[in-house]
Amino acid sequence: MLNNTTFIVPLRIESDDRLRNVIVSSIYLLDNTECQIIVKESDKTSVFAEKALPQIIECVGDKSDRLTHIFEENREEYFHRTRLLNDMVMMTTTEVVVNYDCDIILPLDSYITSEEKITSGECDVVYPYGDGNWQYQIFATDELVSEFINGDYDLSILRKRFRPYDAKYGFCQFFSTQKYIEGGLENENFIAYGYEDDERYFRFSKLGYNVCRIDAHVYHMEHSRTDNSWFTNPFIQNNKSLHDTLMEFDKEQLQEYYEGQDYLKIRRE
Repeated sequence: MLNNTTFIVPLRIESDDRLRNVIVSSIYLLDNTECQIIVKESDKTSVFAEKALPQIIECVGDKSDRLTHIFEENREEYFHRTRLLNDMVMMTTTEVVVNYDCDIILPLDSYITSEEKITSGECDVVYPYGDGNWQYQIFATDELVSEFINGDYDLSILRKRFRPYDAKYGFCQFFSTQKYIEGGLENENFIAYGYEDDERYFRFSKLGYNVCRIDAHVYHMEHSRTDNSWFTNPFIQNNKSLHDTLMEFDKEQLQEYYEGQDYLKIRRE
């Protein structure tokens, strides 16, 4: 199950709840699927290696061999998520790659269906959740996630502390690895947080890729927010301006824009 899929997780652990979330989501994937996971952490020091990885190994044992952790020392305050994602896409050797938020979990059927839609050629991109009131915001505690892990990963346990909420473009997306690269990867001109999720959906749709959805719920384990995960970051206005410009482009203009991006030229060489 999912042996043709790699999950790529850009990471900076800035809070205890974010630490807990990446532990839980990694254990869930490794224990229930045969996927590969790449985590690229960009920070002053590696919180993942020190605090997350030992707990993951303790829980899943040798299955942790399918998790690759890369640490990039970075003393900048901002988190360049799009660049890290592109680094990991170019490392991926499986047919399917998933841009994956470390705070989310999906029902197992959603992972399976999404991979099948890509490998069968039915879809180039899959959003494994519905557009609308398809998000479960999970207000997790240490006790709740322990019960979830020890309770055979019964998702109803997480719904003991939740509220329904809107879902649209973020969380995670399944891609044909080849089509992800062809379609321009992540736009590295989006820095920190904001508007890159909307632009990605618009772009792959406008360029003619087959973008699909599954009407299923996404479980988002809530976490505290820093400037790197909210609209207070110093790049937000630049991100919005870029988004507004690109949203006005037609297919030919988008193709011309992305063909001219240095980050993409370098990665395609």
